[in-house]
Amino acid sequence: MKQNKELDLAWDFVNNTSRNIFLTGKAGTGKTTFLHKLKFQSQKRMVVVAPTGVAAINAKGVTIHSFFQLPFGPILPNGELDSSSTFNRKFSKTKINIIKSLDLLVIDEISMVRADLLDGIDRTLKRFKNRDLPFGGTQLLMIGDLQQLSPVVKEQEWQLLEPFYKNVFFFSSKAYQNSNPITIELKHIYRQENPIFINILNEIRTNKLSQVSADELNKRYQPDFNPNENDGYISLTTHNHKANRINKQEIEKLKGKPQVYNAVVEGKFPEHSYPNKEELKLKVGAQVMFIKNDSSPDKRYFNGKIGKVILLDDDEVVVNCPDDDFNIITKPEVWENIKYTVDKDTKAISEDRIGSYTQMPLRLAWSITIHKSQGLTFEKAIIDAEDAFAHGQTYVALSRCKSLDGLILKSKITPNQIISNSNVTSFNENAEANQPDAKILQESKRTFQLSLISEIFNFYKFLYPANRILDVYYKNTGSIEGNVETPLTTIKDSIANLLKISNSFNNQLKSIGDLVDIPESNNTLQERFTKAIKYFDEQTKATIENSLQALSFTTDNKAINKDITKQLDTLEELLAAKLLFFDGLKNGFNVQHFLELRAQTVFLAKEKPKKQHKIIINSTANIELFELLKTLRNEIAQREDLVHFQIFTQKSLYAMCEMLPTTKQELKAIHGIGKTRIENYGTEILQVIKSYCEENEIETSRNISVFEVPKKAKLQKGDTKKVSLELFKKGKSLEEIAEDRELNPNTIFGHLASFIPSGEVKVTDLMPESHYSELKTIIPTKTFDNLSDLKHQLDEKYSYGELRLVVNELTNN
Repeated sequence: MKQNKELDLAWDFVNNTSRNIFLTGKAGTGKTTFLHKLKFQSQKRMVVVAPTGVAAINAKGVTIHSFFQLPFGPILPNGELDSSSTFNRKFSKTKINIIKSLDLLVIDEISMVRADLLDGIDRTLKRFKNRDLPFGGTQLLMIGDLQQLSPVVKEQEWQLLEPFYKNVFFFSSKAYQNSNPITIELKHIYRQENPIFINILNEIRTNKLSQVSADELNKRYQPDFNPNENDGYISLTTHNHKANRINKQEIEKLKGKPQVYNAVVEGKFPEHSYPNKEELKLKVGAQVMFIKNDSSPDKRYFNGKIGKVILLDDDEVVVNCPDDDFNIITKPEVWENIKYTVDKDTKAISEDRIGSYTQMPLRLAWSITIHKSQGLTFEKAIIDAEDAFAHGQTYVALSRCKSLDGLILKSKITPNQIISNSNVTSFNENAEANQPDAKILQESKRTFQLSLISEIFNFYKFLYPANRILDVYYKNTGSIEGNVETPLTTIKDSIANLLKISNSFNNQLKSIGDLVDIPESNNTLQERFTKAIKYFDEQTKATIENSLQALSFTTDNKAINKDITKQLDTLEELLAAKLLFFDGLKNGFNVQHFLELRAQTVFLAKEKPKKQHKIIINSTANIELFELLKTLRNEIAQREDLVHFQIFTQKSLYAMCEMLPTTKQELKAIHGIGKTRIENYGTEILQVIKSYCEENEIETSRNISVFEVPKKAKLQKGDTKKVSLELFKKGKSLEEIAEDRELNPNTIFGHLASFIPSGEVKVTDLMPESHYSELKTIIPTKTFDNLSDLKHQLDEKYSYGELRLVVNELTNN
């Protein structure tokens, strides 16, 4: 498509801002082409919807009613949309995730969307996203021409809606008026080239047809015109019965046997969305119109191209078109009915084919209705607009034609045939006078990016679950035991502090640079941003994450247990999302990377436990094992590209430290560790626990289980350590010994460390000399209660084993 400033402006607003946009323009200005380009090239997560089945199929989207599960009748602003008895309002988890992760909603043929329907969309998006923002914070791109097809509303429906809306058009909706939308009108016309014809169409479009233009147009008035059968004219009429009568009369005039082509329908494809007749009857000599673009690389035909049937076969139709020096061998085309889903691996919104309709892409075309001509282009047309009854009907008919030369009028065009709506005229005049420019675009980009940064540092959503847990705790102190109040109070205080700092930080960012400076390209702002990321990451881990780890409770009350667990799950999910942002954006702010991360956070939801349970936690028991298992969990999560609690939850972690399972059967008894987790991660988990027990000489009745037959006699503790020492003396590394003995490297480390007092092993045999020297200097300067506390204060490069060796040495000396 040839570049033009309006299209470029629209592209920038859609992809680089969060503004809601009404993209309009006269017929033939490239709106449909823009939509198709957007679907293939935009990086935003989008869904395309349209008000009718045919429009949805043409736009390669889905209908508004099916996607948002809205009732077909009036949707009253004060009505209970969620309890509608006429439509299924229970959304699947997949659709909820799609809505939650949606960046952009495209509504094609917006001129046909009623105000109440747009408000219904708004209420649904708010239900699953941000209740305080129009359309839940989702950006809307509304495409259409208000001078063309208008909404359908029955008299009794309007009686119900009139108290709430000024008019039936989408721009009268409450949500639209509150969303600070912009209108971009495409000016360059690709369909027509003659400036005289373009001017006539503009005057008709705005209900300002001059006498000069009317006279020029009515030169094409030929009431008795009968085209030659090879001329390729199509007749556009106002009513279905007129078009059907003409087509029936013309095909019956043809001699020869009719050939019938039956459509093949597979999967789900509703009858009201069929793009062509299910039983198509053709004869040689029939005038036909292609109703789909050629899907082959040859691109021999397009939607609206007129031709004549010259040969019929069982599985193909040969068509000759005027001005073509070749015949078109036409085979059945496929229309797909799609459904939006989320890809299991990439988490991207994907289009799944749920049904198809296969039929010849042809229909009889001596005549069609003006309504069905929407979106088509004709070289030659005969227009009968004498009985025009709807807003924009005459304009739609005339604007289908490429030129005045190919236009024939069956009736003169008078003001009676040009029906316009004063609400539309007023809206268009106001929109034309307020077209956005490059300055507004730049300001919108800046506002968009600052809002995304603000979202990163906003901790407001943490408040409700934290307050809810405390509320339940205070009301049921006699039924709950454990460490609840102190961790939650710390979390609340931290949230309040972080909210205060984030507000101050956001105000600082707004003051950096001039009024339209964009964060992505502002070095000073980026420097502030990376420092803020580091600070918020450290504070979040030190206060919220550590407090959640310290929190423990037990209760026999199932309702209390369920409520607290639910809120804890929410806090963990919010925490995981924040840490994902902090880690992913630690090197600087980037819009595209932010959008990718935000989409990922939707899929961090925890797996729900199959049954409720008593939570018995002692967060101080076996604290080193706790850290070892947490490290293992993080390693597996990184390896499997999962979130840490998808490996096992915090509560499962505590339970393992309490119960010390050493067999898969015992591991299965831990809440949240089911069959799948045991199959995927059980061996690694048990290896860490067994190694910890051996290293610390923890004797349990579970060391040899009735559920497992030992492969060989178990060595005594002293013996197993000596075996490790002998292998070490033979020159094997710690990792090689662990592999040979099928033990955890931490266990081997403990074995060899036990020979340091005898001098058989040196400290520097087990750790780098640089680590040893650094720790001997650093540790005496620290105050700590245990190794876990010390480790959190030091660089992650130091292992627990290294810390233990140096602490023991310093203590003994």
